[in-house]
Amino acid sequence: MDVEKESVVVKDKLYANLIRAVIEALQIVFADGRNSDSVVKTLLKSNPKWGSRDRKFLAETVYETVRWWRKLWMIYGKDVSLSPHSLWGLLGVYFKISGYDLPDWKEFDEVKTIDLTDRIRRADNSRVLRESIPDWLDELCAKELGDRWDAELHELNKPAPVIIRVNTLKTTLPALLNALKEENVRAKPLDSYPDALQLDVRQNIFRTKSFSEGLFEVQDASSQEVAYFMDVKPGMRVIDACAGGGGKTLHIASLMHNKGRILALDIHEWKLKELQKRAARAGVSIVETRMITSSKVVKRLEKNADRLLLDVPCTGLGVLRRNPDIKWKLDADSVKRIIQQQTDIISSYSKMLKNGGKMIYATCSILPSENENVVAHFLSSNPEYKMVNEKKISPSESTHDGFYMALIERQ
Repeated sequence: MDVEKESVVVKDKLYANLIRAVIEALQIVFADGRNSDSVVKTLLKSNPKWGSRDRKFLAETVYETVRWWRKLWMIYGKDVSLSPHSLWGLLGVYFKISGYDLPDWKEFDEVKTIDLTDRIRRADNSRVLRESIPDWLDELCAKELGDRWDAELHELNKPAPVIIRVNTLKTTLPALLNALKEENVRAKPLDSYPDALQLDVRQNIFRTKSFSEGLFEVQDASSQEVAYFMDVKPGMRVIDACAGGGGKTLHIASLMHNKGRILALDIHEWKLKELQKRAARAGVSIVETRMITSSKVVKRLEKNADRLLLDVPCTGLGVLRRNPDIKWKLDADSVKRIIQQQTDIISSYSKMLKNGGKMIYATCSILPSENENVVAHFLSSNPEYKMVNEKKISPSESTHDGFYMALIERQ
């Protein structure tokens, strides 16, 4: 679909070209199964002439529509459909609830006749509708988390703030605050997080000079805790066995003062290439990347690491506020497959840890079945490993992403 490239959005006015772009994004997310974040980034990149308000409108509308997908369809009173006609109506409901004045467009004629108040009231009587979540997932989380689930789910439906981590290899937190201020980016330090700043408002910080110079990385406060939990020191040999794009890898490097060696492993070559780019920008020289092409790669590294990070694949339920489409793409079978994968990884990858070394098992999930249960099963089968410490980060208590981490020592 061709999208026009010039428009301006204000709170009380809507523009058809941006709504068509939102519809295109929703179709890709739900028909092709692509991640909302990558779809939004692609659309923004293909429309460089859009202003900041246009870009903000597109991103927020896509994320919030995906977040409240089930609730919006219930209020609309229609079966889920990805046809342009139906999505125009669904977005009309969203805009009306959000306080926009609906233009006199034929696409919104039906929505204008709907009594939203009564339908919203009925939706709010049911948790699965009020919080917009599939029945099966609500049942699973309620079973595992009990009374905590209500508060966790409510927090996970709030839009996430932008939190960045200062790169201490290149600057300090006060100096970064001043540099960002000169670029019209307002931020504030976070208590108990020595390297974290939270932006006052969401904006595109990837175009700033501070970012291009490698003075910071975007990383949630909970994610930043993992590197500290590892208790790394300069000169150590560290293996990040599920490195991905390398956010935690780079934080570990900064805590090691760029002294020692970090081996970043992953099964995806494109993620490791992204890590290499980020490391170069951050001034990190101690990271070596290696693709896991077979089990032999892991076997060759037996008893090699002073510290081992297993940031394993997970459901991502602790980061639903950042990735709301997760809840529509998971199913009960995929959760079981993920738990089996986690069990396999900790069992085989743990052998890379030296005697006397320590490893972190970490997820961005809040489910005990992915966290404590996996670790308990591993420890019961491997008596030479011992739990040293454990940390659970609750979204509702911390207002940050949900995380789990276990510090395990090899005897």
